Amino acid sequence: MKRIFFFIIAAAFSLVACNNKSESTVSSDAKDTAKTAVDDKETKEIRNRKIVMESIEAFNAHDVDAVMKEADPNTMEYGDGSMTPIKGIDSVKAGMKMWFAAIPDVKGEDFKVVADGDWVMVYGKWTGTWKNEFMGQKATGKSFKIYDVDIFKLNEDGKIMEHHNVQSPQTTAYQIGMKMPK
Repeated sequence: MKRIFFFIIAAAFSLVACNNKSESTVSSDAKDTAKTAVDDKETKEIRNRKIVMESIEAFNAHDVDAVMKEADPNTMEYGDGSMTPIKGIDSVKAGMKMWFAAIPDVKGEDFKVVADGDWVMVYGKWTGTWKNEFMGQKATGKSFKIYDVDIFKLNEDGKIMEHHNVQSPQTTAYQIGMKMPK
């Protein structure tokens, strides 16, 4: 009888041990899957940060082609949402070229970058002086200084799909004496 009782206890311990090992394996597999997902997200965010910062560095160098190098052909420029969005690389490039011609010393600095999945936000200080005609208006020679957040959305391939900014263009226009179209 003692032997049967001992056998039953040994069998029960074996079953418990096997079940614990199996649960441990499942937990380990789940942890590995979660770690892989986190690693993939971090890798994607690092890639997206790099793409956006290269675009901003190209903007500071006034290299329009390099700014748009990693943009999707159907990229959208939304600005702060107060004006009609601009669609497509060629249209965005044309607007950028006009801005660089009017404000040839425009530049950003002191950047702080945050990435979350497909979104990258860049906070920085932007300055420039209105030195040449812009959209039929004569330059005033006045300078601007604004703090802004540029918000980029990238697709799975790392192409910039959207650009938004927080600061209103009216703020810059006011500082440099530009009349905004109504």
